[in-house]
Amino acid sequence: MSMDIFEALYTTRAMRRVKPDPIPMEIQKRILDAAVRAPSGGNAQGWRFMLVDDPGVKAQLGPLYRDALGTLYQGHYKAAREKAEAEGDERTLSVMRSSIHLADHFEAYPLLLFAFTRNDPSGGSIYPSVWSAQLAARAFGVGSALTTVLGLFHGAEAMRILGVPEGKGWEIACTVTFGFPTGRWGVAPRRPVHEVSFRNQWGEPVGFEIPEPLWPSDNA
Repeated sequence: MSMDIFEALYTTRAMRRVKPDPIPMEIQKRILDAAVRAPSGGNAQGWRFMLVDDPGVKAQLGPLYRDALGTLYQGHYKAAREKAEAEGDERTLSVMRSSIHLADHFEAYPLLLFAFTRNDPSGGSIYPSVWSAQLAARAFGVGSALTTVLGLFHGAEAMRILGVPEGKGWEIACTVTFGFPTGRWGVAPRRPVHEVSFRNQWGEPVGFEIPEPLWPSDNA
């Protein structure tokens, strides 16, 4: 399987609406093999990965995930949601609806990836590996979405369900859902580079402007 690296980088975005079709084992192999090739601080490789496709396991985790997301929306996200509703901010509301869709259909995702880490408080080692897994999935047309709320609010319970050894320092860094998307791939709209980037000092122009994505384009 071959894909232009810039196509993968520009079109790999959160895809939460997916089909129930199982992910072939060969693709699962490529996802995890790409993950373990990522940079690791001090080459410590202080990570563990777990694939979950057992309906019974997912059935135990689903209620915890929904409760975790509910906690988030009742707290940190409440003001943001109310503001978006008051202002008619459809883009923000669409993202929120998409996250709720993930929670409501947690058990229906054909494949989940749990990434565990220890002695990596910044996530500097685990997240590059997870992103490599997501890019590998994209190369096969598999969509993914990274979420951290389960580990934040129900990490201990989830790890007991998953049989993670206690007292060894392991923590859930994130959960990634995988599935063949029902929608189309595309470049996500973002604020342009020159609005969010500086050079040498905060607030100083980065030195160039990119009003439109450089991919796809003859100049990319």
